[in-house]
Amino acid sequence: MILIGTSDNPRAVQGAADYFKSQGVAVVLESHDGRDVQVWVPKAQNEQAQALWQDFIDNPYDEKYLTASWHTGDTDTQFMYKGGSLNLIKRFHQLHCCLKSVFVVCIAIFISFHIFDTHFVFQLLQFDPSSPMTWLSPALIHMGIVHLVFNLGWWLHLGDKLINRVGPLQVVSISIASAIISNWAQYLFVDQNFGGLSGVVYALLGYAWIYSQRNPSQAALIEKPVVGFMLIWMALGFTDLLFVNMANWAHLFGMLTGMLLAILFNINKNEVTNDKDI
Repeated sequence: MILIGTSDNPRAVQGAADYFKSQGVAVVLESHDGRDVQVWVPKAQNEQAQALWQDFIDNPYDEKYLTASWHTGDTDTQFMYKGGSLNLIKRFHQLHCCLKSVFVVCIAIFISFHIFDTHFVFQLLQFDPSSPMTWLSPALIHMGIVHLVFNLGWWLHLGDKLINRVGPLQVVSISIASAIISNWAQYLFVDQNFGGLSGVVYALLGYAWIYSQRNPSQAALIEKPVVGFMLIWMALGFTDLLFVNMANWAHLFGMLTGMLLAILFNINKNEVTNDKDI
């Protein structure tokens, strides 16, 4: 056996080891203190293992490591998982450009409300049925910091998971379709005084939920308790019992849009698979 690398992130390297095994590399992890981990492989597999290890070093949070652990990982471990460095800047840099672009634009618009005249900025982006550009722009408006952090956190989290699983084209399609539909719904049922990425976030949630239900052999994109919490949160919004005003119809129609697209995209994928089988 030869040593190919070490890591002080046991949780991440365990996922890498499970992935290595799925690729036919008989990796062995060793640690003297339960924290710093040594990665050993057979000498005959050194070349393949080095390539896999470098791939892990370049992107340790890739979805494939979590998926490998889900399928082959052992729940018993000798390691003590600790809270290491979050590496937020590195993680953000590794995100797809569409996720980063929306994030930056939302932040810029939020800051603009505190630099320029709030009413003027809002009017530029406010929903207007006669202006197609404004069918999308309300999704980028956030007036409060809590609203901004909540939506952008979910946008990056769910968006990254979906891009790694189904690709950026589907995520962009879901986002555009849900923004338009949820904004129109909120306008028709209430008025044009609204904003926020919540409709798109609920669309990604709905898509992830249905996708995981229809693909049980894959690691779940979203856990059922989280879906339950978000559904309860949406339902409470309709009761007007919460301390914040929410674009409830945008949430509802956004989620329905995501769920419907998950079914439609999955049908298309299954048809292609069936054709190949024939």
